[in-house]
Amino acid sequence: MSSVLPRIHVNTNHRFLMTEAGEPFFWLGDTAWELFHRTSHQEALRYLDNRQRNGFTVIQAVALAECDGLNTPNYYGHRPLEENDPTRPVDAYFQYIDDLVQLAAQRQLYIGLLPTFGDKVTRMWGIGPQVFTPENACAFGEYLGRRYRDATNIIWVNGGDRPPIHDGVEYSPVWRGMAEGVRAGVAGHTLMTYHPCGQSGSSEAFHHDNWLDFNMWQSGHIAPDLPIWDWITADYERRPTKPVLDGEPNYEDHPINPFTREWLPEYGYFRDYDLRKQAYRSVFAGACGITYGHHSIWQMYTNEREPINFPDRDWYSALERPGAAQMIHLRRLMESRPYFSRIPDQTMLLSDVGEGAAHIRATRDAEGRYALIYLPLASQTVTIDLQGLAGQTINASWYDPRTGVATHIDSFTGQSTLSFTSPSEGPDWVLVLDNATGKFAAPVVMG
Repeated sequence: MSSVLPRIHVNTNHRFLMTEAGEPFFWLGDTAWELFHRTSHQEALRYLDNRQRNGFTVIQAVALAECDGLNTPNYYGHRPLEENDPTRPVDAYFQYIDDLVQLAAQRQLYIGLLPTFGDKVTRMWGIGPQVFTPENACAFGEYLGRRYRDATNIIWVNGGDRPPIHDGVEYSPVWRGMAEGVRAGVAGHTLMTYHPCGQSGSSEAFHHDNWLDFNMWQSGHIAPDLPIWDWITADYERRPTKPVLDGEPNYEDHPINPFTREWLPEYGYFRDYDLRKQAYRSVFAGACGITYGHHSIWQMYTNEREPINFPDRDWYSALERPGAAQMIHLRRLMESRPYFSRIPDQTMLLSDVGEGAAHIRATRDAEGRYALIYLPLASQTVTIDLQGLAGQTINASWYDPRTGVATHIDSFTGQSTLSFTSPSEGPDWVLVLDNATGKFAAPVVMG
């Protein structure tokens, strides 16, 4: 199997991802967990074409899917394993995955491939059944590694929404076995992370494992404005240094669960604004990217299927939701400035940084060429210490995360501090401060 994309690596300062040619790679993911299990070829094409148009770079999908992925066949009538035995994979089932991996590569999309959803390892919730041991997980991982060793657009995502320890039982040997098998099968370059349970991160159990190349959080779907910036910061400061990102934040149009363990429509739904807040604040805290998700798309929900946790539309109409279209503006903003020298820096903020929904986050270039400050509220005032910025003259702009358009504010010379109040409409904005000697392509300044 071959594909046309360069492999992805961790960059030299171990904070970001890059192509093998050394170009920046911003992880803009989407959770299409049931892509291999529930779509036809034409449906998959429709989905992948849409995500290419919207600027996504990674599609996160599961080989042994969550929604009864072992016993309910895929669209073409194939189950993945003979008698649910991980050492007896069914070639016809994986041929469809082969096809979609290639279709993704043709559209400049990487596949964040999970070998299995976690209910096949740890029961907790879901259908299961539990079929994995450390030994057969290693064998299954090796099978997948051999099968996709030449697919340069594969990024491996171990785990599957489960903790490594549950009810006193240690499941990490299974996940370590899976990782060992994949690496043996690939017999070459692997880039691998771990998809954890809600409100937890891969670093808690696996940070020092040499197969874990970068860390992943799942901030999850409990409540808006969970402090993902603190969780990203904690991993950013760990040693050895590894990139980190939120691989499953709150999904667009997912019911909110106010810490009751029930997702019910009467509690409301996460909408695009909720997603933007968490995306910008986690990236500005030091993350190497962000994953978007839609509640109907992850399960490929249609009216003919049993709904999981009250989706409010089918997945076809969910493709056009505003949150998905807005994520590209974050990617373009990050790619518009010197990339590998970006650092988080809250010390720039001299005024109150706020909490929860009001929390402000700052990032800047280590050499002082630019700074970006995310303000989640309209008419919100922030005072900036300019000592971290180089040059006498600073150009200031407001960047609209809904449209990707920037509006010039003014140029300031000889100032040590500056105060700004975000526009009254919005609600959220990015304040862009540039050294006037820099020549940056985007954001496009209007007015």
